[in-house]
Order: sequence, then structure tokens, then C-alpha cells
Amino acid sequence: MSRKPTPAPSPIAELRANLDQLIEQTTSTTLSAPRRRTLEKEIRGVIEELGSFLNTLDPIRQPSAVFDPSNPKVVGRFVSLALVAQQRHPLAEIPRFYGSGIYAIYYNGPFPLYAPISGSETPIYVGQAAPAINNARTPLEQGPRLCGRLSDHRKNIGTAITTLDLADFQFRSLVVQSGWETAAEDYMIHLFRPIWNSETSILYGLGKHGDDATTRANKRSPWDTLHPGRKWAEKSKEDAKSPTTIEAELSRHFEEHPVFPDLEHVLTSFLDELRQV
Repeated sequence: MSRKPTPAPSPIAELRANLDQLIEQTTSTTLSAPRRRTLEKEIRGVIEELGSFLNTLDPIRQPSAVFDPSNPKVVGRFVSLALVAQQRHPLAEIPRFYGSGIYAIYYNGPFPLYAPISGSETPIYVGQAAPAINNARTPLEQGPRLCGRLSDHRKNIGTAITTLDLADFQFRSLVVQSGWETAAEDYMIHLFRPIWNSETSILYGLGKHGDDATTRANKRSPWDTLHPGRKWAEKSKEDAKSPTTIEAELSRHFEEHPVFPDLEHVLTSFLDELRQV
């Protein structure tokens, strides 16, 4: 009499057996810190895949995201949208005004390496100005922080007379309720990838203030390498990056992060990120 073949274990049974084996192996030995971090990352990835698979089993579809107006990232997105709705003004003519918040600087000149963004809606630099006192409720309490920060940038750019013309720069600014400027700045950096921002890791250094190379032995920032003129930066004897390296990084950056040619493309990007699919 022939025996019936033993049924193969179900996928769920195999999954449970593998999980038991993993638990036994990891609890019976002491994991090194790097191995523990790697294992944790792998397990979280599997959990995410299982969660996605579980959603496919439900006949009722899950939304891809939940719109949460209290989420700082959501607030940052809408504050950034309000910024690009503002008029541009010449960076050479910054009025004195009260208020803290966010700003964006745009380039419209002929510097060859900046040709992709010149005259576009992609800012060359974005930033924030925190209020003079925490939880300031009015622009007066916030102090003239935005115009002060922009004035600092105007002075720095104005020193690079051999490569840059201050007349080729414009800015937008937006006074923001205290506490929301950081979320808006983070989103603008995420969206625009401005080449002068340190987070982009290409041409950082605009915001530096008078490093003394004779006592601190600092290397010259990429911004100062490409745009000489600040006297204190000339004391540095070594560049953090060579001009050739900077040029190669810029070329690669513009290939990986397309420029926004006009406001329509900016608004389309905002709407795409808000869309639930």
C-alpha cells in the first residue's frame, strides 16, 4: 500500500520557522553594533514589505498617504508655496523691514557654471531667519531678521566682483509665524536642491563669517574658491575642493536634479507631492 506524499509546509509555516530560527540565532550570540544595525535595517525592510503585501489582501484600498495639516512637513510645503507667490526684488536694494521667516535668492547672470539656473525658478540659495526672541508674536517682536540676513548675503556676494555682479541677483522673502521657518527651509532645500546650500554639499561657504585661517587652519570653502574676494578667506592656503572638482559636481548635480524653468513647473511639483495615488 503506497503512502500519501507528505504535504509541503505552507509558506506561513516556513515563515514562522525562519523567524524562530532568526530569533534563536540572534539571542544566542552577542551581535556587534554594526551587525545589529544592519540586522535592524533588514528586519524593518521585511516588515515594510509584509505591510504592503497585507494591504493588497484587503479588498478596500488604503490611501497612499494621509493629509495631516498639523504635520510640520505639510506646513513647510505650504509656507514654501506662499514664498514663491511673492514678487522678486533686487538683492542690491533690500529695504529695512520687520519680521523673521524664509527667503530665496535667484541668479540671472552670465557666470558659465550657473547657466542651467540663470533666469530660472530654481534659487541658487535658500535660507531662514529665526526671530529675535522665541515665540515672538508679531513682526516687531521678531525684529528685522529677514532683511538683516539678506543684507549679510548681499555684502558677501558684493565682494566677489571678479566673478559675480550683484545686479544679477534677486530675492523673495516671506515673514512667517515664529516656529515654522525651519520646516519651510527644509522643504525648499528638498525641492530645489540649491547649489549654494551646505546641504547640497557642492558650493557651501556663503554663510561663513570671517574664519581666521592663521589660527584655525581652515581650508577655503568651495564658494570662496569659485568666487574670491572675501579678505579673510584669502588667508587660507588650501582649498576644500579644486575648481575642477566643483565644476564636475555641478555638472552631475544639474543632470540629477532638473531645474525648474518657470513657476508652472514649481506648482506642478507641489501638486504632485500632495496627490494621493
